[in-house]
Amino acid sequence: MSGLNGTDFTFRPLDPLSDAELLHGWVTHPKAAYWMMQDARLEDVERAYMEIAADPHQHALLGLRNGEPAFLMEQYDPAHRELVGLYEPEPGDVGMHFLVPSTDTPVHGFTRAVITAVMAHLFEDPATHRVVVEPDVSNKAVHALNEVVGFVPDREIDKPEKRALLSFCTREQFFRSQSLAARGVAV
Repeated sequence: MSGLNGTDFTFRPLDPLSDAELLHGWVTHPKAAYWMMQDARLEDVERAYMEIAADPHQHALLGLRNGEPAFLMEQYDPAHRELVGLYEPEPGDVGMHFLVPSTDTPVHGFTRAVITAVMAHLFEDPATHRVVVEPDVSNKAVHALNEVVGFVPDREIDKPEKRALLSFCTREQFFRSQSLAARGVAV
């Protein structure tokens, strides 16, 4: 997917062992507080992503910018992970998390380009009809990003680890948001 200023974003499966050190720095950074791994040791990160890799209902990908790791994406089946019993899943629902690591040299619009690339990647699969997210209710920055790519909040839910804002984005909502953005219309 073409990203920021012609930059290409690509995806590759995360390797829980060889990528653990990189991820450890990302998920334990103070700005990644909503990832809830602040006190994780390297072994904890390896274990967490080995569990994801072994689970048929979820997987993790590294997003690459010009071939270099630039962000993390997790995809899951909400009928089997994260949201079981908290809402009524529909056929074609896909759950998603993404993490853009903190940097000393932020690039304006980068995180928006990342979430756009993540959503486009998810909707490349014709079986995906709707993306489901459950960010912390207090994470206003991600709520704003979600809105930009077409997510509509549904309701607050209580998960074991947080109070979350359950939100949905259909394929049509995502592509409409991209059409409006391409025409310079604020969403």
